[in-house]
Amino acid sequence: MMLLMVGLFSYLGAKLIGLCISNLLLAKFRKIQVDARHIPDLPQAEVEQFCLTQQLHRETAERQRIQNELEKSLSWQQMTLESTTDGILAVDTQGNIAGFNQKFVQMWCIPELLLESGNYKQALRVALKQLKNPRQHLDTVRESYLKPDIQIYDAIAFKDGKVFERYSQPQRIGQKIIGRVWSFRDVTAHKIAEATIRHQALHDLLTDLPNRVLFNQRLSESLVQARQNSSKLAVCFLDLDRFQTINETLGHAIGDQLLQNVAQRLSKCLRAGDTIARWGGDEFTLLLPEISNIQDAIHFQEQILAAFKSEFYIENHYLHISPSIGIAIYPIHGEDAETLIKNADAALYRVKSQGRNNYQFYQSKINSQALKLLTLENSLYSALEREELIVYYQPQVKIATGEIIKMEALLRWQHPELGLIPPGKFIPLAEDNGLIIPIGEWVLRTACTQNKAWQDALDLPSLSVAVNLSARQFGQPNLVGLVKQVLSETKLNPQYLDLEITETIAMQDVDFTRKILNDLGNMGVSISLDDFGTGYSSLSYLKNFPVHALKIDKSFVCNLTSNSNDAAITTAIISLANALNLKVVVEGVETEEQRNLLRILKCEFMQGYFFSRPVLAEDATTLLKKSKSQRVSSYLENKTDGRWQMVDGRKNFSSFIVN
Repeated sequence: MMLLMVGLFSYLGAKLIGLCISNLLLAKFRKIQVDARHIPDLPQAEVEQFCLTQQLHRETAERQRIQNELEKSLSWQQMTLESTTDGILAVDTQGNIAGFNQKFVQMWCIPELLLESGNYKQALRVALKQLKNPRQHLDTVRESYLKPDIQIYDAIAFKDGKVFERYSQPQRIGQKIIGRVWSFRDVTAHKIAEATIRHQALHDLLTDLPNRVLFNQRLSESLVQARQNSSKLAVCFLDLDRFQTINETLGHAIGDQLLQNVAQRLSKCLRAGDTIARWGGDEFTLLLPEISNIQDAIHFQEQILAAFKSEFYIENHYLHISPSIGIAIYPIHGEDAETLIKNADAALYRVKSQGRNNYQFYQSKINSQALKLLTLENSLYSALEREELIVYYQPQVKIATGEIIKMEALLRWQHPELGLIPPGKFIPLAEDNGLIIPIGEWVLRTACTQNKAWQDALDLPSLSVAVNLSARQFGQPNLVGLVKQVLSETKLNPQYLDLEITETIAMQDVDFTRKILNDLGNMGVSISLDDFGTGYSSLSYLKNFPVHALKIDKSFVCNLTSNSNDAAITTAIISLANALNLKVVVEGVETEEQRNLLRILKCEFMQGYFFSRPVLAEDATTLLKKSKSQRVSSYLENKTDGRWQMVDGRKNFSSFIVN
């Protein structure tokens, strides 16, 4: 920019050079007149006329040469001035426009005739109308007149969003100031890029929500205000339940769109001054400053839960998803940002362990429970490698004959220090951290291998094995290929494998579910719908799923003989299944009274503690041998209380009672 200013000064000074040359030529002419008087041979007048003529020719030629050089120099200077990307305006000390380039005309959209007229005040009025802050620009111009020596370097903003970088310095000839040059450079794109970079540094690229850096800044600022005002604020940690299943099932593109839609819904719940940030993945944090009491935070959480009740429609998919929310209140649950975030996260973990789709405030006991869960999760990573996981088997019985027609494979964890850990404690952990994928594959392979061994050793070719699929397993893209590979490796006929999924899994994406079930069904694998009656119960879709059996959840069975509603629901499900030519298996049968009532309701297959608890493969083998060698009613001689009997010196909960 300095070079441009120097060039402009050269251009404006070139006219002075021409004037100096003219004066020089005149002085030389006068000298010639004096010298001509000393020529003796000719009359003085003729000598003077001759010398004058010769000298004028020479001086005219010299002047023409100098004039050409000057014009050439001026041309180069003007070309340089016009080729710059900066707009240039020169104003003399009298307030008149002394010069400008075309770039200035284009940038400011001031009529060129107005600029050529030299009326600087009128041109300034046109310019001020375009600016976002015209008074500031006018004050700067006035300051330049009051302090003619100052240099100005700043930026000016236009109403239409443009930003010009402005530079100005006085123009001098020698020590005298003869005017001022203003230079303007369009830096709009640069400023936009800077603003974009600043925005991206503090916002999530996918959802455009604040990121954790900006969230922490705002939380720190809000804590300062809360301390000064002795007020409360809430920090919330929100996680989307089973979002990973959607990602793995439908792909990350749909998952990303879902996150964007979730961000929009959450933003609509905010008050002025609230902040929602994407913490990472499917986790969001919320800052609720200046709440009056805990009830304000509760009301906000209820709004969020209500916002998730309606489905999300993305690329022809109707998606249901719910949030789990943990809340920490300042100063009750912490007085600094780190503690509040940690305690809100601990409360969230508690919600997820208790069934999800809810909110909970932090409690001091949560941390100790969270620590236990963390320890358990860390141990789970090596449980498969250390062979601590065990598959138990529970029989399904055909009531009419007492035969065991299927063994359900049930996963257990034999922890070296904590003992036998039920699946309800560690399966959700495995589901969340992704370990359910390798664990589920191991269970499938183990169960198929065991069933093939039973068929070969006991001559039970009709025996099936049932394996449960979690949401994350069902959503993995290579599920069908994995099942095919395991069946091939274990040499188990596909018709003797039964895969169980819940209604909730089936209804997450109906089109995807239908495709996977069709692929598995075409392979010959049977499909059972587990926990039927507790999920969506979308009967309109049931007829379109290639399902072979419905498993009535045990929650309907426990009060079957005393609760008429449970009996009515069970009756309706059995009738529905019979009408659709589906098998019905009732889970959780524990008493003879329940069994007899279910027989009256025409339920053919049952499963529960009344027949056998889940047992190790060795004990299950004993049950199968008895089932094969005799009818159930013929081996009741060791029956004690209708619950269990001793087999090979250990408790084998196996009392098959058929009257």
